[in-house]
Amino acid sequence: QRHFVESGGGLVQPGGSLRLSCVAAGFTLDIWAIGWFRQAPGKERERVSCISASTNDTHYADSVKGRFTISRDNAKNTVYLQMNSLKPEDTGVYYCAVHLLGCLIEAQDNWGQGTKVTVSS
Repeated sequence: QRHFVESGGGLVQPGGSLRLSCVAAGFTLDIWAIGWFRQAPGKERERVSCISASTNDTHYADSVKGRFTISRDNAKNTVYLQMNSLKPEDTGVYYCAVHLLGCLIEAQDNWGQGTKVTVSS
């Protein structure tokens, strides 16, 4: 089954940094726009960032703008999320997902297991 494998999460103190990786398994991601989502306990999944197939267009939620950077390496079939200046409200399980029409429409049917990020003071 085509899916993503997310990794790189962990426990960090506020102000720390993490770099998340999303590797596509069973398909090639170079033609797809890819977004990162997160979900905290008791909350709905929300989009954090997205990058177009060409890498020319990137999008960030207001809550992470200036702190997170999304990038991709198509040769490695991987999308990254560099997270700096982490805050407790960044805590959650992070997932990646394919999009249609650039970053306009999330189109992920089978979500991966995600990678857990905990920011604790």
